[in-house]
Amino acid sequence: MSNAHRHPLDPLTADELAAGRAVLEAQGLVTETTRFPQVIPVEPDKAAVLAGAPADRRIQFTLLDTATGESADAVVSVTGAELVSHEKCAEGQPPYLFEEYDLAEAITKASPEWQAAMHRRGLGDRIEHAFCAPLAPGYFGREDETGRVIRSLTFLREDETDNPWSRPVEGLVAHLNLTEQRVLRVEDEGDTPVPADSGRYGHHEPRTTLKPIEITQPEGPSFQVDGSLVTWEGWQLRVGFNAREGLTLHQLSFQDRSVLYRASVPEMVVPYGDTSIGRFWISYFDAGEYLLGKNGNSLRLGCDCLGEIRYFDAFLADDHGQPVRVPNAICMHEEDYGILWKHTDLDGNAEVRRSRRLVISSISTIGNYDYGFFWYLYLDGTIECEAKATGIVFSGAGEPGVAQPHASEIAPGLFAPVHQHLFCARLDFAVDGQRNSVYEVDTVGIPIGEKNPYGNAFTWNATQLRTEQEAKRHANPATARVWEVRSTEHTNRLGAPTAYQLVPRPSATLMAQPESTVYQRATFATNHLWVTPYAAEERFPAGDRPNAHPGGAGLPAWTAADRSISDTDVVLWHVFGPTHIPRPEDWPVMPVDYSGFMVRPYGFCDRNPALDLPSAAHGHCDH
Repeated sequence: MSNAHRHPLDPLTADELAAGRAVLEAQGLVTETTRFPQVIPVEPDKAAVLAGAPADRRIQFTLLDTATGESADAVVSVTGAELVSHEKCAEGQPPYLFEEYDLAEAITKASPEWQAAMHRRGLGDRIEHAFCAPLAPGYFGREDETGRVIRSLTFLREDETDNPWSRPVEGLVAHLNLTEQRVLRVEDEGDTPVPADSGRYGHHEPRTTLKPIEITQPEGPSFQVDGSLVTWEGWQLRVGFNAREGLTLHQLSFQDRSVLYRASVPEMVVPYGDTSIGRFWISYFDAGEYLLGKNGNSLRLGCDCLGEIRYFDAFLADDHGQPVRVPNAICMHEEDYGILWKHTDLDGNAEVRRSRRLVISSISTIGNYDYGFFWYLYLDGTIECEAKATGIVFSGAGEPGVAQPHASEIAPGLFAPVHQHLFCARLDFAVDGQRNSVYEVDTVGIPIGEKNPYGNAFTWNATQLRTEQEAKRHANPATARVWEVRSTEHTNRLGAPTAYQLVPRPSATLMAQPESTVYQRATFATNHLWVTPYAAEERFPAGDRPNAHPGGAGLPAWTAADRSISDTDVVLWHVFGPTHIPRPEDWPVMPVDYSGFMVRPYGFCDRNPALDLPSAAHGHCDH
């Protein structure tokens, strides 16, 4: 189980993971009760990478002693086969282990208090197939909630194959200490009947009216792959994958000029707006608490991906730190994307060129939700990121037909609470090099008068964002607001700085109140934009360990210094994603909810870079 690396930014290999673990064993840091909640690469020094210098391959292992609950971060140099550092983890908990999911259910079902609650509700005969969901607890500073805590809600199933999310046992909450393997307390409130509606969704008789769509590329795809390096129609980049973020993109260049050094979605928070005892505390950090990459899917041809596909495997560490292969973790293919440009001249002669895009994607399943992360590269130099949320909405029970202020009824007696999916993209820009500045560009109307005698005039204003505090911004569709990253060293043929624009597709930011604990923990989600000067250690917008963290880490802590972001190596952090008021059409499985943003050239090219496209696959359009 090995894949050899040839570049400092290549993903970790199975051999490297095994070698790193062996160093820890030799140092006496691995015992029978040691587990590995997170194993991720340490990014090599940027300056060394840009200079083409050899890089030290390093891995950060988070170690958890399940007997004591103590955790530490250990950095191992695989290149030097040595331990670089070993430090006790600070505030917050490491992500959850897969084995802790089963442990949480076992602790809950063994609890006399939980069993008594089930019997009191007349559900004692349904305990065998009950599903006890392992759910991150948030943070509320309760005296008994120190160490490794998790909460569990109960759902009924007809058998082990049944959808567990359709029959919630409303008002029953088990609070658990995983290290001590005991129930802290059980809350048992109310007697709401369990909904009767079935949540099964994969067994319907398929319609027969759809005719096949076949995608063929008889000469093969237009991209070339050499290890992690991808070259396609003027684009060049490296594809990566790690246990926490999942899919990452590195050193994106267009027409041999740098655009982005690194792009990823390193965090997302899913805060719920319900006040019930079973949901007021829910605010999942799906990367920092559960790990997007470790929960990555093995993608399947014809289902997740369609066309002439190139797959990339990923190598991650399991709970015991042993390397495991995730086959087909990343899918890459080309898609036709309609018209790129067209004009019909005065004589009726039409010139038209079709667009296509390179699609690089991964999908992660975190409990009831599935998230697709799709990065698109276009022939005109545009980059797009799209998140696709699907899966099964989280639900509770209520009286059929009686409205609830924080949840909508999606099936008889089944209520899905309002919530948000707030993703944060980390965009390490390098527009024609590492020296960039950031501007906010708004279109503005001009009051009627000397400068606007006919009332029709409008213009645009570009305001430089000079410090971190100035760069805490919200999107504004009313002014078509974009954020422009300009080179401070290079200009185009018109004498203007070469630039790329971040074009948001805005929705609501965090709806929770500033006094709430989720606001303190997910402060990154309160702005659409943050800008920081590049710092290697600043990777996760909610901090390294959001699990059970009181808040304030990550972007709010870093930007408190109000550092300069002018003429420097800048990182843009962009928050996007849907605010979800569930609907009956979302049940029993939810159609994809799309969200995302674009990064497009603005004066980066001297003219339309797609003028040389052929008019069709064979050089002409049919008449």
